[in-house]
Amino acid sequence: MMSTLRVALIQTRTPASQEAALAQATPLIEQAVQAGAQLIVTPEGSNLLQRDRAKMLEALKPLEDDPYVQGVRALARRHGVWVLIGSALVAQGSDKAANRAVLISDAGRIVQTYDKLHMFDVDLPNGDRYRESSLYQPGVDAKIAQTPWGPLGLTICYDMRFPQLYRALSKAGVGVFAVPAAFTRPTGEAHWEVLLRARAIENGAFVLAAAQGGVHEDGRSTWGHSMAIDPWGRILAQADGDEPGVVIADLDLSQVETTRQAIPSLKNERPFAGPVL
Repeated sequence: MMSTLRVALIQTRTPASQEAALAQATPLIEQAVQAGAQLIVTPEGSNLLQRDRAKMLEALKPLEDDPYVQGVRALARRHGVWVLIGSALVAQGSDKAANRAVLISDAGRIVQTYDKLHMFDVDLPNGDRYRESSLYQPGVDAKIAQTPWGPLGLTICYDMRFPQLYRALSKAGVGVFAVPAAFTRPTGEAHWEVLLRARAIENGAFVLAAAQGGVHEDGRSTWGHSMAIDPWGRILAQADGDEPGVVIADLDLSQVETTRQAIPSLKNERPFAGPVL
């Protein structure tokens, strides 16, 4: 297993078609390659964002036919780099879709996928209402992807509010979490950084959070501020705001073991009986 890893977080403002999304992402991925990135991570909903349910269902393609996914596979193969599509929104063969992370090897092969477990079904204080479960079929399994740098824990956006998922991944040997997102501006401003740093600190793990940012073609507004965090909770690199761009971070993977030895919460954890109601 390699002990160091240069990662690139691609921050995008994904439009409402796969072809336009690929055109936006391609120069950013190539910029990351030029910067020496070995693993490139894109945000949630990298292939298209469309709030209108009918238009979304019409635009969706199965994973194997999605133009964005196939285009990124070709880029990974051409440049000899690993790419995690933070998620692609893909057809499920029904009236629902999958919000699916897709890890692509440097040979352009899909080596692992993960369907978002937790659906963002909320009514925000500013009046915004979200019901992801009305369109997306949630996953049922936590997923680990094997890479040359060790196991990578796959999660997506709202998952970050469920620490038990990250604990389970950590106890299965994961020291690097991918947390691609399309965070809303109100929740992003309040919670984005603190939640990501908490997941890193409580598990002694790296967090790679590539994000959507800005006002999108479909009218939504996302927070941006992509960031990479080390196992001590320090921000290694981050985007200044919500503009599309590339964030580069160098990971010393030995820090996972060093941090977990210093704060051995994984070893100190004990089973306990639940409270009596």
